[in-house]
Amino acid sequence: MARKGTVVIDQELCKGCLLCVHFCPRDVLEADTRPNSTGTYPSKAVHRENCIACGNCFEICPDLCIRVYALESTEKEPNYVQG
Repeated sequence: MARKGTVVIDQELCKGCLLCVHFCPRDVLEADTRPNSTGTYPSKAVHRENCIACGNCFEICPDLCIRVYALESTEKEPNYVQG
């Protein structure tokens, strides 16, 4: 069974560099169409079902605003992986 995960992005901390979008191998992330309070367009998770909890987005984020969780089929709560 393939590993599943989810990504949580603090959109107020995100400066919209979109590095995470470019480094995601499963096209989970894209730029939001609404700006945050600083006027930048942060990243957002739009295809969460494709996330494999690889952590690429977390590793490349210069603002430390991304958390990655691995989802276990037997657990109700996600396991914190990185971030």
